[in-house]
Amino acid sequence: MLLYTATSNPGKIRDFAYAADRHHGFTIEPLPGLEQIAPPAEDEATFESNARVKAIYYSRHAPGQFVIADDSGLEVACLNGAPGVRSARYAEDQRFPHPPAATLDERNNAALLRALDGVPDACRQASYRCSLALARDGEVLRTAEGRLDGSILSAPRGQAGFGYDPLFLLPEYGLTMTEIEPALRIQVSHRGRALENLLRQLETH
Repeated sequence: MLLYTATSNPGKIRDFAYAADRHHGFTIEPLPGLEQIAPPAEDEATFESNARVKAIYYSRHAPGQFVIADDSGLEVACLNGAPGVRSARYAEDQRFPHPPAATLDERNNAALLRALDGVPDACRQASYRCSLALARDGEVLRTAEGRLDGSILSAPRGQAGFGYDPLFLLPEYGLTMTEIEPALRIQVSHRGRALENLLRQLETH
């Protein structure tokens, strides 16, 4: 089964492809012409709702095809689940000042550290969350969830990864998501776990 993914993010595509390789009969490819399609608004209150909106929207641009869309982000317990669905726009929401040369990820990481300033390590529990929706011709057929638990450091570590990865510590390894081996990072990824759950549903129906 060919599944088109409505993302051009290389990190997400890599995570999805790894999960698909572990199942026979599934192929993941970016949605053709995605760059020419204006994105829909992502203003829903939950990851699943945003994933559903995107899957419905993009599947209408690929008649007859299966399209998966995700919404994912970071939830920090002591911040009442923030940044949550606003993970990609957290610094913007906080109106956090930043140097002109700072990247989006750097701005978001800095804003998160400021929000957690003074919070002890024992209270920095966090989770990466991912919701996936599979749609065809504007109808959602399946949804799935993936989650990865960890904690937030007081300073970034490592050079690889993206998003909040330099701050996201995996306690069982003592390493951040940027410091673990790439193969292991993909294996434990919340996106990979979400796709694993989705593919298992498809295999049993």
